Amino acid sequence: MKYVLICEDKKDSLEVRLSNRDKHLAFIGELGDRVSLAGPMLSDDGESMVGSVLIIEAESASEIQAIADGDPYALAGLFDTVTIRPFRQVIPGA
Repeated sequence: MKYVLICEDKKDSLEVRLSNRDKHLAFIGELGDRVSLAGPMLSDDGESMVGSVLIIEAESASEIQAIADGDPYALAGLFDTVTIRPFRQVIPGA
């Protein structure tokens, strides 16, 4: 099953995000083709990164939670909230 992982950054934490970005990208890259989509959420003006959205294939929400917990961003204390929801892709057809 696919899951959407929505991680919202703590306020004024851009430096934490930037200083851990390379480690985060390498970590997510290790998931390979299990990741359908990944990228930063942006501020209303479209300029600043304020969180992350990922869609990941996994056996369970607890597996996604383990991925979220091991993310270098999470380990650095970047996230204010983390939301995990099952996701059904309709378009394009899966």
